[in-house]
Amino acid sequence: MDAMMLHGLIAVESAPPLQLPSAPGKALHRKYPGAPQETSAIELQHLTRTPESNKSASASRLSFVSTSGAGNGPQPGTTTNANFSSGPELEDQSRPGTPNASSSSLNNGSANNDTAEAMQSIMNPYMNRWRLLAMCLINLSNGMSDSAPGALIPAIEEYYNIGYAVVSLIFVGNALGFIAGAFFVDAIRERLGRAKTLAVGQGLISLGYIPMVATAPYPAIVVSFFFVGFGMSINLAMGNVFCGSLSNSTTALSMMHGSYGIGGTVGPLLATSLVTVFGVIWSRYYALSLGLAALGGVCGTCAFWDYERDTQQHLGSTGGQSAGAAAAPHRDWRADVTAMVAALSNRVVLLGALFIFAYQGAEVSISGWVNTFLMDSRHVSDGSVGYVTAGFWGGITLGRFLLAPPAHRIGEKLFVVIVVVGACAFQLVVWLVPNLIGNAVAVAIVGLLLGPVYPCAAAVFMRNISKQKQVSGMGVISAFGSSGGAAAPFTTGLLAQAVGTFVLHPIVIALFVVMMVCWYALPNKPKRSE
Repeated sequence: MDAMMLHGLIAVESAPPLQLPSAPGKALHRKYPGAPQETSAIELQHLTRTPESNKSASASRLSFVSTSGAGNGPQPGTTTNANFSSGPELEDQSRPGTPNASSSSLNNGSANNDTAEAMQSIMNPYMNRWRLLAMCLINLSNGMSDSAPGALIPAIEEYYNIGYAVVSLIFVGNALGFIAGAFFVDAIRERLGRAKTLAVGQGLISLGYIPMVATAPYPAIVVSFFFVGFGMSINLAMGNVFCGSLSNSTTALSMMHGSYGIGGTVGPLLATSLVTVFGVIWSRYYALSLGLAALGGVCGTCAFWDYERDTQQHLGSTGGQSAGAAAAPHRDWRADVTAMVAALSNRVVLLGALFIFAYQGAEVSISGWVNTFLMDSRHVSDGSVGYVTAGFWGGITLGRFLLAPPAHRIGEKLFVVIVVVGACAFQLVVWLVPNLIGNAVAVAIVGLLLGPVYPCAAAVFMRNISKQKQVSGMGVISAFGSSGGAAAPFTTGLLAQAVGTFVLHPIVIALFVVMMVCWYALPNKPKRSE
């Protein structure tokens, strides 16, 4: 019994295994609407990534590993290569532009579609704080140079025995230098870098001061002001672009232009004291300006020496590309001319240039001719009226330091309208109220209200000008500003000799109106907050 049961068990175990149906000879050909179709069927294929070493190939290549059965389809273990459109791999196509990506590869040369750039600040990188201090020192020297002629014009007229119209030529020479500098500043920076560009600018300023210190003939003095204007155009464009590109640009621009105001306050005080108190010839004042220009050149060159390298390291730490890939190609003079023409064709650059033309025309006209107006209209005979110019520049300094935070909170567009309207009102007080003390106070208040206008305007311009056009655009704006700082006071001098010095006030008020028209037409691009 037991043996028979064991035999049956063994018989069952020894039976042949169950045969399953064989696989079909050909996989079912399936079609998916909208998907690329192959001549042979592909069923359940694995997607494999191309090795890293092949990423630089001109076409991205994807490998499909077939798991289908035999037949006309792909054999097991074989690969089928499918070529897609040329370009980076799929994951690279989905990435946004890097902060330092080439503009030509991202937008085909368009300057209006900039990729987001990692913004620096005053404290980061570390050297930026010293760069800002160097620009403040340079602008301090510029302010002392620009404000001194207002206090020195009577002494210059007496020394050379010339009139209002001829002495106004120093403003024309300065303006021509600024305009010439605007056409070369971008080319110089492109070839030399920022550090050497600042050295060239300060060297030209120092060269212009030498004939002044030597009390050269008056034609040589006019030419000297040309070199001074050329150098100032370079360092002003460099300073505006550097400070305007920082995350806290309004603060940085206020500090830089506030230093200019400090120089504008100190300059007339020193010039008036040297001429009236110590009896020194007018030209010796520029010996101090020469020393400051040389010191500013050394400090600026040292501070900006590694600027390009620090910028690339900062971009690299925030996802930018390497320094070698970001190196700008060498440009010839045709590219420089093209960049300047492109800047001139930009609406923001044109409106900004006209705005700064009117602003600096009003500023320099008040600084240069208010003393002469008070001496003629208020019958002041001594040289102490030169201190009124110091009060005007002192107001500008306080305005740039104290009114910048309210401007940032209220908004630059609205704030500039408020202060320009107020400055126009107090300019009428200087014109119509025949009181010397009241006029001196009103002139100081005009300076206080005009102080924050330039840094606020520069911040608005920088936000509305593409990065590719910032240097050339700000250079054009600065040049037009200086030409306004020459055309307005020169016109005032011509008309003053013909009809009287009271023409200063209608000219200044008309320039305020031009500022408002241009300011209203400017776009209001919001600030970046990162």
